[in-house]
Amino acid sequence: MMNCNRYLKLSGLEPLIITPDTNFVNIGERTNVTGSRKFLRLIKEEKYEEALEVARAQVEGGAQIIDVNMDEGMIDGVHAMTTFLKLIASEPDIARVPVMIDSSKWEIIEAGLKVVQGKCVVNSISLKEGEAEFKACAKKIKRYGAAVIVMAFDEKGQADSYERRIEICERSYRILVDEVNFAPEDIIFDPNIFPVATGMEEHRKNAVDFFMATKWIRENLPCAHVSGGVSNVSFSFRGNNAVREAMHSAFLYHGIQHGMTMGIVNPQMLEVYDEIPKDLLEHVEDVLLDRREDATERLLAFAQEVKGSDKVVGRANMEWREAPLQDRLTHSLVKGIDEFIEVDVEEARQEVERPIQVIEEHLMNGMNVVGDLFGSGKMFLPQVVKSARVMKKAVAYLLPFIEEEKEENSRSAGKVLLATVKGDVHDIGKNIVSVVLACNNYEVVDLGVMVPPEKIIEQAVAENVDLIGLSGLITPSLDEMVYLAKELERREITTPLLIGGATTSRAHTAVKIAPEFSGSVVHVNDASRAVTVAGNLLGRKDADAYKAGLRAEYDKLREGYLSRSKTKSYLDLESARANRLQLDWEAFDPVTPATKEIVEVTVTAAELEPYIDWTPFFRSWDLHGKYPAILKDEKVGAQATELFADAKAMLKQIKNEDWFDIKGVFGVFPANTVDHDDIQLYDAQGVPTHKFLTLRQQSKKSGQVPNLALADFIAPEATGKRDHIGAFCVTAGFGVAEKAKAFEEAHDDYNSIMVKALADRLAEAFAEYLHEKVRKEHWGFAAEEQLDNQALIAEAYRGIRPAPGYPACPDHLEKKTIWELLQVEERIGVSLTESLAMWPAASVSGYYLAHPESKYFGLGKILADQVEDYASRRGIALEEAQKWLNPNIADR
Repeated sequence: MMNCNRYLKLSGLEPLIITPDTNFVNIGERTNVTGSRKFLRLIKEEKYEEALEVARAQVEGGAQIIDVNMDEGMIDGVHAMTTFLKLIASEPDIARVPVMIDSSKWEIIEAGLKVVQGKCVVNSISLKEGEAEFKACAKKIKRYGAAVIVMAFDEKGQADSYERRIEICERSYRILVDEVNFAPEDIIFDPNIFPVATGMEEHRKNAVDFFMATKWIRENLPCAHVSGGVSNVSFSFRGNNAVREAMHSAFLYHGIQHGMTMGIVNPQMLEVYDEIPKDLLEHVEDVLLDRREDATERLLAFAQEVKGSDKVVGRANMEWREAPLQDRLTHSLVKGIDEFIEVDVEEARQEVERPIQVIEEHLMNGMNVVGDLFGSGKMFLPQVVKSARVMKKAVAYLLPFIEEEKEENSRSAGKVLLATVKGDVHDIGKNIVSVVLACNNYEVVDLGVMVPPEKIIEQAVAENVDLIGLSGLITPSLDEMVYLAKELERREITTPLLIGGATTSRAHTAVKIAPEFSGSVVHVNDASRAVTVAGNLLGRKDADAYKAGLRAEYDKLREGYLSRSKTKSYLDLESARANRLQLDWEAFDPVTPATKEIVEVTVTAAELEPYIDWTPFFRSWDLHGKYPAILKDEKVGAQATELFADAKAMLKQIKNEDWFDIKGVFGVFPANTVDHDDIQLYDAQGVPTHKFLTLRQQSKKSGQVPNLALADFIAPEATGKRDHIGAFCVTAGFGVAEKAKAFEEAHDDYNSIMVKALADRLAEAFAEYLHEKVRKEHWGFAAEEQLDNQALIAEAYRGIRPAPGYPACPDHLEKKTIWELLQVEERIGVSLTESLAMWPAASVSGYYLAHPESKYFGLGKILADQVEDYASRRGIALEEAQKWLNPNIADR
């Protein structure tokens, strides 16, 4: 080794000086969230005191430096790194050793540098992003007085040969020493430890090349050191600890002989070199040193002989890892296992001419199995989404190689554009459809939420898509879809339209959208149908016949719907008002609320959990059945149970880590019914303030059945009795988008959808929780109420909690009145889009009515003349009035 009289000096409370006499510095790896599931769990749950015990065990086990890494999508890395390093500083038995701040994110590294005690090591920087970024980071590290790990990685990629290793390390060294004036003794190179014995010819020299590069660095780059993650070398033998321990010990022995200074090692996964059985050591070193052509095959065979030894801690159900490559990939995709996907994908990449072939052949073969199982009902949506997570991780690994060749997946089943239309914010269903289509080899262009029609059309043309999928939850979204269809027709674009979302229906699609568009339009009522519909439109030989049949089917449906509408009997508005509900207002004694002011409320997810209605949660995943019976359902029970376990696990994180900012606002106001169908509100002095406009049923009723309006349940002004009505808005949505985005960036659609679904459930639970508080305490008309959650779900209480846009009050414009009345946006930050969708999406708003009879409110039909009356009361045009009314209530 080159003689150097400048020594690497690190410190915690005690100094650590690396001299020529220092044999090897062991870096403990268990305080790394990517290397220890236990440590990851403790950090996620913010159990830092317990996490300190992991660090203490590392030091007591012989670690001379501890590697601290907080890189995980659901962790606030800056907060976690800062908190943990501060706590370490208060523990002398841990703080005595230096720290390695390990992160791929500069903000986390710098957060650690600001609080770490002593002289630390930064892991890592590289030339991956170019020289400018490399030098900028190096200068900052130098100012903080830290040493640095430099990865053998440059703009072309990771060094995977001896030549590339020394090329990148020499270039990095010269920049650091000559241009940045970095102390050479503070430079530690990591020339990349890769797995051996993978069965691929290209990997035979992985260990030898590392050893030779280490020797070259120590001989040619004065004072620099060499480190590496030793456990990588044995990746092929996961599950066989006897072989892995032998490989680690033998690798270290030879690495140190060639000049390796330090390494990240788990001391518990090391065998004493001299105590490795000679026959095992021979087989291991044959592989590490590439001494035989058949070294890999011999070690694989020998590994089976030692697999059952006392030292082996086998992994359950790992036999599949011994299967052929395609079977392993298919197994990972079907089972949603991402642990080995990158290793297997890399093996596949080495077998093909172009990396895109791994997707077209190996991965799509596996996803075809997923699609077949899903189509046959043997897999369910949550499982498919997990499969997509594995697929995305595999594609993400391949993407740099594919982009390098500038190729595209020419064998895609088709390109589909998906968008939630202008003014609408809900996308859970759309995201599930996106995943299902992607799992079936469709290329998906997802534009997100609140997408204006001009952008949808522009992107559809630019991307040359085969299908356009539109999603919407609120009533105005339907008008956006109609408008988009008209625009496509005007521009002579005939790309088929897929229509989906909560307010959409087959009837509305046939009656309102299809007549405006000469291309194919089809309503997709759930995610499981999306693939079939897309395949029928694009993949079938008789696609033209299918489209013609679809057009005929929708024409027939439209004609039938319009014919039925003409034959139904309705009352005129005055007759409907004459048949209003007659309540005994003489006997009615209004309850004066105990709380008269507007109140803001903040709660925790833990407080809301008992109020969750889980049935809609399963429905959002296309698992139909009532909770808890669904968990024992013969067909979907097993999947529902697994999904529920995942949901409960995430809910625990939500509670423990306060993922969401959950808040609400409500008020109860003096009110009377005026002008037949309107509810007038008053201030404390009796001065009229706001007015809620309600709509009355007009269908002809049999017998004594009345034509109802929401106003019927508020005492009329003529009674002389001052009644009350409540209004509220709650949200569990603040923080959801950030968490979902973090999951998406980690290619984890499953948890991205899960976090949104749970936020929706918490918002509904909050509405239920708050309604109970209002009934029992703030308004107090049901102070003695004692109901369990099942009774609350069944609405066994007095009064109702209707929401604008739903049958009891189908007018979305009423949200504006609620927002103005409660100052919702100013108080809790929930806003309304131009189409009156609430943002964040996981929000609920509505009214509180107390009259005992209000729970019997029924669903009716509104005639055009009432819409005209309503438009007049609103002071808006008829077309504008129609836009905001639920079409399942109003004749359009």
